[in-house]
Amino acid sequence: MGDDGWKEMPKAIAPDTIRVLSTALGILSKDQKSEFTTVLHGGEPLMLGARRLEHLLSELRKNLSFEHKICMQTNGMLISDEILRICDEFKTSISISLDGPKPINDRFRIGHRGESTFDKVIAGITKLRNHPSSEFLFSGLLSVIDPFSNPKEIYTYLKSLGAPSLDFLYRDGNHSSYPFGKATFESAEYGAWLCELLDVYLADPTPVRVRFLDDLMRLTLGGRGIKEGSGITDFGIAIIETDGTVSKNDTLKSTANGADRFNEKWSIFSHRLADIFDSGEFDEYHRLQRPSSPTCKNCPELGVCGGGMPLHRWSNDGKFDNPSVYCNDQKTIIKHVRLNLSQEGLAA
Repeated sequence: MGDDGWKEMPKAIAPDTIRVLSTALGILSKDQKSEFTTVLHGGEPLMLGARRLEHLLSELRKNLSFEHKICMQTNGMLISDEILRICDEFKTSISISLDGPKPINDRFRIGHRGESTFDKVIAGITKLRNHPSSEFLFSGLLSVIDPFSNPKEIYTYLKSLGAPSLDFLYRDGNHSSYPFGKATFESAEYGAWLCELLDVYLADPTPVRVRFLDDLMRLTLGGRGIKEGSGITDFGIAIIETDGTVSKNDTLKSTANGADRFNEKWSIFSHRLADIFDSGEFDEYHRLQRPSSPTCKNCPELGVCGGGMPLHRWSNDGKFDNPSVYCNDQKTIIKHVRLNLSQEGLAA
């Protein structure tokens, strides 16, 4: 969506950066009382290759105990027996991105030459499922919603792959660049899709966990959400780039070129992470999670919706001072959640 910050970054993290990163995260684990999770993201983290991945994870574990959660988000195409051995040895769980059966997945997840990636992803999932430590290693599947797909078909297929959990994401987009399949701000194509998914989920006598829906139900019942973008959350998210630069949540790249960058040039080579997180500029970024629009602040569903993800609130004119472009989708699925809970005598 127009971001070109990747051009300024090394394609892969260097050994010296890995060493400094490991030290920085180890210090952070002592500086702050609350636990945090380290996520290998991308790009595609497995493009490091087995040798460099093993070096990265072994260095991280020098300063982070084996109780510290390290996980990876991957497209799964490069999973091999050696990769799984390394992840098992250094206790790194794996979530795989897959949008559904081949025709659905191939709609957007294609290679550089336009070729299908589906068979390679399924081969990776099969290796992961067959590994002796798959119960730990395989954390779940992550899908981006295609509002033109059939929710029952998607759910049934993903469940058949043996994933312990599923999660679904709204597609990137905002008020100035509408998400795929969304006609207007008032329309609720994604909300209608999620309502159908909820019906399938609740009718399944042996369901696989769906984090998006579980969070909405938990929040509706007065609990606390565990997913960014729903509820009144207080997640602290920082990105460490391949050159050691510290940036904002990389989802903000879809709003405007460079929107994920801090004005202050922070780096793990020159700054202590706890000092960065205690700074005024980081606090301003952190508060961006909470919506500023009067529409959101006065909405009776704010405690459940939370205003959605900041990237979905963006417009070129109003910046982040808008309700989510998925506002009506959120209202639609939350209303359906409340209806179902009420019918079970559970909703307040």
